[in-house]
Amino acid sequence: MKRLTLFAKGNVDVHDALHSCRIGGTVQWNGINEILRGSYPGLSTRLRHETLTRSDAVLAATGTVPASLAERTMPLGNYPTTSQFSKALFTTPADAIFLSILPDVATELVRHRTEEYLLYPADTATWTDADRRWLRSEFKTTGFLTVEQSMDNLTQIVERLHQERDVPILVHNLSSVVPGDGVHCYLGLDETFSTRIRRFNLALVELSATIGISIVDVDAVIARHGADRLKLDTFHLTPEGYRRVAEEAVRVLADLGVLDSAEEK
Repeated sequence: MKRLTLFAKGNVDVHDALHSCRIGGTVQWNGINEILRGSYPGLSTRLRHETLTRSDAVLAATGTVPASLAERTMPLGNYPTTSQFSKALFTTPADAIFLSILPDVATELVRHRTEEYLLYPADTATWTDADRRWLRSEFKTTGFLTVEQSMDNLTQIVERLHQERDVPILVHNLSSVVPGDGVHCYLGLDETFSTRIRRFNLALVELSATIGISIVDVDAVIARHGADRLKLDTFHLTPEGYRRVAEEAVRVLADLGVLDSAEEK
C-alpha cells in the first residue's frame, strides 16, 4: 500500500472536503480517500487536520499557549488553544499542505491588551460570566484583515514552509455565490461578503502567479456544478459539494505529481 501524508490547516471548507462531512452524526462524505480508492487503487492518504483562526495568528503562534490563557478553561469548541497556538503546520512532515482563505475573509480576532497575542474566542455563549468579563476587559478587537494583509501573511507562511521542506502548497479559495443575495446596485453599500470573496479570490490568483502556490478553485467547481444545489449558506456546502471540491484537490495533486511520488508504507 502506498500512502501520502497531507497536512490541512483550515476549517469546515477544508475538513469536510478532504477528511469527512458529518450531518447529524452520520458520515455523508468520507473524504479524499473515497476518490483515491476508485481512481488510484493501492494509494491512500493520512490526513492531519488543524483548525485555522487566521493567517496572522499562524505566523504569530509560538507553539506555547500563553500562561494567562492556559490557566482558564473556556470551551472553545473546534478551536482549542492547542490548535490556535500550534506550530505543527511548520514542523509536521507532509507530502503536500492545504490552506484556505476562508478565515482571512470571515474571521475577526481579538488581541490581548498587554501580552499582544491573538485569540479567536469561539463559543462565547457557553462561557461563564467571569470569562466573558475577562474577555471584555483584557482584549481588544482587531477587525477584519484587508486583502493586502492576508496575501502578505500567506506569502510569509509559504516562505517559512519552504525553508522547512519543498512540498506543494494548495490553497482553497471560496465560492462567491451567497445564497439569497439579490443585490444589483452597490451604490452606498459597504463591502458585501460576495464582493469581499471575489477580491480575495482574485488576489489569490495574483499571489499564485507570483510565488507559485496552487489553488483549489472552489469558486469554479461550485459554479460549474451549480451553487443552488451545492451550497447551504455562504460558507457551507452539501456533501456533494464537498465531494466535488475533493475531486478538484485530487486533480491538482495528480497534476503536481504528488500522487506518483507516494512511497510504500
